[in-house]
Amino acid sequence: MFLVVFFVGMTLVILSRFYVFIEQQYALKFNSPFFRTFILFKKTLPKSQRLILERKFLFYNQLDHRDKTIFQHRMVAFINSKTFIGREGLKITDDMKTLISATAVMLTFGFRNYKLHLFENIIVYPKMYYSQINETYHKGEINPRLKTIVFSWEDFEHGYKVGDDNLNLGIHEFGHAIHLNAFKNSDISSQIFNNGFGNITTYLNEHKTVRFKLIESRYFREYAFTNHYEFFAVLLENFMETPEHFRYQFPELYRYMKGMLNFNFANY
Repeated sequence: MFLVVFFVGMTLVILSRFYVFIEQQYALKFNSPFFRTFILFKKTLPKSQRLILERKFLFYNQLDHRDKTIFQHRMVAFINSKTFIGREGLKITDDMKTLISATAVMLTFGFRNYKLHLFENIIVYPKMYYSQINETYHKGEINPRLKTIVFSWEDFEHGYKVGDDNLNLGIHEFGHAIHLNAFKNSDISSQIFNNGFGNITTYLNEHKTVRFKLIESRYFREYAFTNHYEFFAVLLENFMETPEHFRYQFPELYRYMKGMLNFNFANY
């Protein structure tokens, strides 16, 4: 009996490792896991939050019925996995929970692992806040040591009031969170992301003219060239807000971004 259990266990281990290897090879070729989502027990948003999505979140409205169902399920799971905290007397509302969570779910919609487990807390200030750490005012930041993402609600909202200026605090800060979360993890979605970012780095290193064009075009704001984390966060803002312009000006860079996010939704 012991030998049967032993050999069954060994067989399962070998098969699981073989599966992981095959999926990795598939992901390297197609920038996608074997499956993106599996829902056993479907979760739906409360009506109040669903109405907020329908009124205020363009990306959700561009999805087909099946993807809307997945989006809602993921939003419920994301909200349940985070602690939302208001600062300076701010009360967390349905609008805040819905729009902040929808931003995270949108950006990770091509991932299998989408909850950004590296972060557990989302802190919201009414407006720009003073940081004791570097003695300056912030609109948003991530703090992996405290597993926290921070937003100024005033600036978060402003990011969606003008949808094509490539300035969106929510997208930018969650871009940092996605980047760091992928760097710290080894799941298939993180591997696809990290491989894609490596491809972007190699592409830009090998194409000096493209690097010059990035700077001279002024399509990406100068802050993008601060470091590689800011570079990705700014690229992500442009990718989400003005995809047609991005695709026209920098088609190869756009292709890499789309691949690393496994982003095949809403006409992207």
